[in-house]
Parts: sequence; C-alpha cells; structure tokens
Amino acid sequence: MYPVHDVDAILLLSLAVAAKRRPADLIEIATAIDMAQETIPSASKLSDAFARVSAYGLIVEIDGGYALSADAQKMMESQRKKDDNAKHIYRLKEHLADYHLVGEHVTLYIQPEVIKAAVDAHLAAKKPGIRNMLMPKTKAEIALKKQPFNPFYSRKRKDCA
Repeated sequence: MYPVHDVDAILLLSLAVAAKRRPADLIEIATAIDMAQETIPSASKLSDAFARVSAYGLIVEIDGGYALSADAQKMMESQRKKDDNAKHIYRLKEHLADYHLVGEHVTLYIQPEVIKAAVDAHLAAKKPGIRNMLMPKTKAEIALKKQPFNPFYSRKRKDCA
C-alpha cells in the first residue's frame, strides 16, 4: 500500500479494538481513537483514511457497521501485546507499506460531516466526572477518597504483640 499515512494505522488499530465483538459504528471508532492516542484526527483525514484503507480491502462494511477484513486481522495478530500504542502504529505502518492489493474491493466513502457528527457525539458523551475505570487513579484521587468508618475494623496497637 503506497503511500502510508499515520491516520491509516490509527484507524486500523482503533477499529481492531472497537470491532472486537461486532461491527463498530463511527462513534465507537471515535472512542477507540481517543483512547489510543488522546487526540482525534480531523474528519477530512479520517474520511480519506476510510477511503484508502477500504480500497485496499482492509475494512469492510457489515450491517451499517465497520470491521476489519481477514487480511487486516492477520496484521493485528502479528502485533506484540506488550508494545505501547506508538509501537503498534509504527509496526502497522510497516505492514501497510508491505501490503499489496489483491483483487478489487468496495471503497467506502464517508462524508466528513458524518464523521464530525460522530466525533462530536463522542466528545459530548465524554463527561469530566466520568472516567475510564481501566486508567490508574492519581495520587490526588486516592487521597480524596477516604475509607468509610468500619466498626469491625481494628488496628493493631504497636505495644501489643
């Protein structure tokens, strides 16, 4: 595949996470992109990436959602699980550079306005009070959360052995 853009690898990586169980819609893809790199590329770049990657047959549309094709799933299986997202993106770009088009595939043209609406819906749902439970808590959050009084809990005294 030539040329390879960062957005292509980010799209494939986020789609692998979002479409693990079933085809993902655009809001789920935007959420996965946000989790992967904390910034979401512009809607026009994502629209172009959808067109490029689907033209090579790496993304397919199933029942109004989007999923990885068999070739793209093989690329994702070859990734190391211990690598961070930057390494995953780098390795995906290497795989995409070596990938050659086989046959003809349906190109998915998604309007940038539709992608922008999905990103805006994701950002609206992302509230400051709600956070991802998988992310570690900061020291300030731990200090703020005090344990409630438990009458059955007793401390050992230092003078008792």
